Amino acid sequence: MSDLGWLLEDVARSPDGPQVAAFFDFDGTLIDGYSARAFFSERLKNRDIGFRELLRTVVESANVERRGADITRLMNTAVKALAGRTQADIDAAGDDLYTKKIADMVFPGARALVSAHVDKGHTIVIASSATPPQIVPAARALGITHVLATEFEVDDDGVLTGRVAGDIRWGTGKAAAVAEFAEDHGVDLTESFAYSNGAEDVPMLKVVGRPRPLNPDEKLQDIANERGWPTSRLFRPKSIGPLDIARTMLSYSALGVGVALGSTTALANGSRRAGANLAAGVGSDLALAAGGVNLNVLGREHLWSARPAVFIFNHQSQLDVLILGALLRQDFTGVAKIDLSHDPLFAPVGYLMDIAYIDRGNTEQAKQALAPVVAALHGGRSIAIAPEGTRSSSDRILPFKKGAFHIAIQAGVPIVPIVIRNAGELMRPHAIFMAPGRLDVRVLPPIDPSGWTPDMLDDKVSEVRQLYIDAMASWPRYIEPVDE
Repeated sequence: MSDLGWLLEDVARSPDGPQVAAFFDFDGTLIDGYSARAFFSERLKNRDIGFRELLRTVVESANVERRGADITRLMNTAVKALAGRTQADIDAAGDDLYTKKIADMVFPGARALVSAHVDKGHTIVIASSATPPQIVPAARALGITHVLATEFEVDDDGVLTGRVAGDIRWGTGKAAAVAEFAEDHGVDLTESFAYSNGAEDVPMLKVVGRPRPLNPDEKLQDIANERGWPTSRLFRPKSIGPLDIARTMLSYSALGVGVALGSTTALANGSRRAGANLAAGVGSDLALAAGGVNLNVLGREHLWSARPAVFIFNHQSQLDVLILGALLRQDFTGVAKIDLSHDPLFAPVGYLMDIAYIDRGNTEQAKQALAPVVAALHGGRSIAIAPEGTRSSSDRILPFKKGAFHIAIQAGVPIVPIVIRNAGELMRPHAIFMAPGRLDVRVLPPIDPSGWTPDMLDDKVSEVRQLYIDAMASWPRYIEPVDE
């Protein structure tokens, strides 16, 4: 069994309930690399670092990495450099950093491990020496509500003083924070888990009944061997190389060929619908094949058992457009945010498919834009729409909006849920390049909304969203690459 498989079974064998906690280190454990380095490099790129700070940071980093020095001096240097910034500005920078860099650094297997603890109802905590802006956006994306971090001291005006508030969550300091958290939240440490990659976290690992060194460094591996702690390693996130870039460009070209064929067909036959069908099916097949993406579809029969229909899907990346084209193939259109109408890659497809563009900031315009959608359903075409309203930065299912459900009720057609499992691993939410691999899709049976009333809608939307959560939980959570 793989390391991830063992870890998931290990969690499955543990007791249910919030009295069991899972304490995760962040850097090197949940993410492949160091968030501080990513934060620093972003500031360096923006010319937000002076020579003195640069020199001091280099020296202190070397002391930590090569000599095993305490992290206190490095943390104080980093925090001091941020004096005068507002808490709001730092939080915004953290959100931006997560979108640009940190999201791509999360171990796919770590997402699965966190999800396994969620399924058991465990209390999940990130415990790290890093600061909240480095951690909180990732915690939010992973569905982790508790964070033990090194906090900034902030004055009454919300401005950073350049000092650390309280203790740095490092070594014994982190272990003490974990113990205090456990006492405050009724956590049974003897039944709880702790995950870390570094020897500095031995004190934290020692306070729990289930210490689980994860991606351990050499020193922690030696200590784990001495103590009989089971160690595990996760596969790194897929990286994009020159071959992947070439495949992606070929994929875009293949999609362009499909759109060109569709446009030619539309002109020759005087039918945009015929052209759209050709572009959707053939264009998507060619694009996915060129990109090295193979679809593994469960429940394919539900794609055709009830048409026209409102096909809803969880939105993870730009790959979703190709996935839907390859699945639905013909007689469908979609709903997209108005920004995509100006996207050079999407706009030609949108025109051919007669996509309805929605300005989410303009409620009246959005309502008007949906009227042709209902008309399309009455005319025999299906609709594809993402009820989350935006792309998720993980495989976590975001809250659903009601628009898709209102459309189905008004048109009197069924709702067909399409669950996409790992598109975000092959193509990150804001990336333009894709990695090859297997992509898992599960199509659920059609749902008849004909008996739904307005006062039932909130509950019905929640029930449908829960179907996605359950479908994700019942899948193998991660398909490990065969070449590693």
